Amino acid sequence: MDAALKALAEPRRREILRLVWSSELPASAIASRFGEVTRSAISQHLGVLREAGLVTERREGTRRLYRADHGEMDRLRDALDRYWTDGLVRLRDVAEAAERADAQATAPGGATGTERAQTERAQTKRQRSTEPWMT
Repeated sequence: MDAALKALAEPRRREILRLVWSSELPASAIASRFGEVTRSAISQHLGVLREAGLVTERREGTRRLYRADHGEMDRLRDALDRYWTDGLVRLRDVAEAAERADAQATAPGGATGTERAQTERAQTKRQRSTEPWMT
């Protein structure tokens, strides 16, 4: 997934992906859409997209034809959806825990603000230690 995200970080690569999204195009046709960029540079961009699994390459004689790999894009989209959904769920859980702690603090015998803050920091630290991308 990292290679795909890095490949998509470059605007020209995203534009190339849009061009080959619904139809297979030869490298020369892709390059002709970018007048200010050399064919060699477009070839390098295509190589990065291919290595990341975002486009497929098919040879027809001396031509190389490129098409977006919809399956790989679906996997990338699913991974990003899970990433953001999981993050939002964790945020909701922390917010609800803070709300419950506030309610307990206002009730007789509830936790103090300092105790709540310490508990919340400990919960956040535990969550981060189990999720490497959250550190």
